[in-house]
Amino acid sequence: MRRFNIVVPRDDGGVEVHPMKEWLRRHPEHLPGGMNASSATSHQLRNGLSQRGWEVEELPEEVRLFMPGHTAGAAVDALLGSGVEEEADASVAFGLEAQLRDFIAHNLKSIPIAGQVLRLYVDAGGRDGVEYPTEVGVIDILAQAPQGGFFVFELKLERGPDRALGQLARYMGWVQLKLAGAPPVHGVIVARTIDEKLRYAASVIPSVTLLEYDVEFRVREAKVEGRAG
Repeated sequence: MRRFNIVVPRDDGGVEVHPMKEWLRRHPEHLPGGMNASSATSHQLRNGLSQRGWEVEELPEEVRLFMPGHTAGAAVDALLGSGVEEEADASVAFGLEAQLRDFIAHNLKSIPIAGQVLRLYVDAGGRDGVEYPTEVGVIDILAQAPQGGFFVFELKLERGPDRALGQLARYMGWVQLKLAGAPPVHGVIVARTIDEKLRYAASVIPSVTLLEYDVEFRVREAKVEGRAG
């Protein structure tokens, strides 16, 4: 069975890959007219998006869909690969990024930042702060403190480069102007490893917090009925 994925370019030159139905549920404004992301089949959604000008790239194990104006090509193939084995590696990597995002979003209350316990932001239209769309890009996670201050999260799967700070500042500026008003806006960069250059850059910006995450797997032998030991 082929996977249907939405490919979204990032400002840092990378791309994000999201399962099509999951992404459309979070971005219902992109749904083809009259369709429901949960009840429509993947093929129906693919055809509907294609009719709205989306580019569709058919691969043996995957169908990639690109928004109008963001086309497939050598740059995307270089990042995601075009072979079955490369696709699997890319799918695992971007799947981990989605899991990291969802883990943080669901566990905000247990991740105190700047001495505050956060909650996911929800706007007046009911849209939550996971992959929150703005005029300057998509914010990975937008959270809020009980006192009203905003926290903008920028997630990096592996290394957090210093250029991530510029991207974060752009989102923080948009939140300050469009949403926050008087309440302060804080930034949070989460990566498996924080680049040394980023540490220096963030050292003079007290409103930015740097977080590193760990992934731990444990393997144990499963018991088999009738087998000794």
